[in-house]
Amino acid sequence: MTQRILYVRLPCNPIFPIGVVYLADRVHKVFPAIEQKIFDLGTVPPLDFKGALDSCIDEFKPTLLVFSWRDIQIYAPVGGRGGNPLQNAFEFYYAKNPLIRLRGALGGLKVTTAYYGELWRNLGLIKRGFKRAKRYNNDARVVVGGGAVSVFYEQLETQLPQGTIVSVGEGEALLEKLLRGQDFSDERCYVVGETKPRSRMIHENPTPFEKTACDYDYIEKIWSEFNYYLQENDFYIGVQTKRGCPHNCCYCIYTVVEGKQVRINPADEVVKEMRQLYDRGIRNFWFTDAQFIPARKFIDDAIELLQKIVDARMKDIHWAAYIRADNLTPQLCDLMVKTGMNYFEIGITSGSQELVRKMRMGYNLRTVLQNCRDLKAAGFNDLVSVNYSFNVIDETFDTIRQTIAYHRELERIFGVDKVEPAIFFIGLQPHTHLEDYAFKNNILKPGYNPMSLMPWTAKKLLWNPEPLGSFFGEVCLQAWQHNPNDFGREVMKILEQRLGCADLEEALTAPIEDREKALVAV
Repeated sequence: MTQRILYVRLPCNPIFPIGVVYLADRVHKVFPAIEQKIFDLGTVPPLDFKGALDSCIDEFKPTLLVFSWRDIQIYAPVGGRGGNPLQNAFEFYYAKNPLIRLRGALGGLKVTTAYYGELWRNLGLIKRGFKRAKRYNNDARVVVGGGAVSVFYEQLETQLPQGTIVSVGEGEALLEKLLRGQDFSDERCYVVGETKPRSRMIHENPTPFEKTACDYDYIEKIWSEFNYYLQENDFYIGVQTKRGCPHNCCYCIYTVVEGKQVRINPADEVVKEMRQLYDRGIRNFWFTDAQFIPARKFIDDAIELLQKIVDARMKDIHWAAYIRADNLTPQLCDLMVKTGMNYFEIGITSGSQELVRKMRMGYNLRTVLQNCRDLKAAGFNDLVSVNYSFNVIDETFDTIRQTIAYHRELERIFGVDKVEPAIFFIGLQPHTHLEDYAFKNNILKPGYNPMSLMPWTAKKLLWNPEPLGSFFGEVCLQAWQHNPNDFGREVMKILEQRLGCADLEEALTAPIEDREKALVAV
């Protein structure tokens, strides 16, 4: 029987579904005779989810359903799910005015209801699709993967239908073995009701393979909603230049899901993929790597790629990425500007070198500043978003003052209007060093449910511990009240008014201490 694979991207924000696209592309290159179809529920109105899925399965009659689940956890200072979850939580936990606390409670209830509603809805769509596919092929199988599944694969075991193949991380090697009828138990996966997830399975290395340019002529044939992302030129279309992240940042899940081994996609193949999108009218690209330049040893690869973009004469493009700014060089800065980089994000987390070291982030803040000056000198005049996560391990009023000093220096380099502080509070995620730290310090107990949004769990997962938790809660509530449309800058302003600003040199200098570092010990 001819295999027929239906990829279903479960509902989420309208972000280009690059994971599903790359999976289908790889399968087509290895098994060109297999029929495939991509169905993106992100382009379907919510009231039509069930009917649209039924119709698609009735028409295509798949032998294999592959569900992609992108989002579950919601801790972020942005709107969504009917409200701002961070603001609701802070109003509920920290507001002194009982009416504000009530508003936070009601808002939190609304967000919680939406969260669990989405969770049950997605699980229902998976079960519905699996059951319907069996109408046409009794041996039909289902694979569930994606970012959300990779993080919460242990918790989903009891909620997915029997026989579901749960894929952690990359899925190409798993699908190839499944389609060949080979044993796939050595891949990062398990089968619900048949096998159990191995201990620390997510920490196992993914199976590497040579990535070639995505064939968008083929993708366009199997994905009827493809043009949805090409209608307006404000979408950033994802292009992957590498996989993997070699770092140990205490709170980050990327290095676990993607693996520490950085695998570079050949520059010629990346440019070839971009050219196909360019010829379809796309001018905005997002390099979807965990970090565009993860370490200094990969600088030459970034230079090669950007130079080949220049040579390809795609002059009117723009691109953006997450960038470790400690790995920039003057040559790289020049190429970034020449190739149209118009936005980038730096996740420095703290402007205190002492805290950067404690969080295992592995970079030098002084170097970041110098490289930012080089980028400005090269002609970069666009927006940079700087991610700060206050109240991390061992935060004090002194380290807050240091972060303010560091941020003000970034503003002096790029311009106040060009530096956007994004204020996060770390969402504690499974499989990270921060989770280990929470266990060791009795903040969490093994066996807790990281998918729970109950107030007693959420307060611990939305990392804002005392003694500074109430202080930051008060500051953030004041910022939302005074200037909700420029929350990040308002937070920095209030912190400086209350605490002052350290000398920049103090922020850049980390004293060497004899005492054991908490996270290093973990």
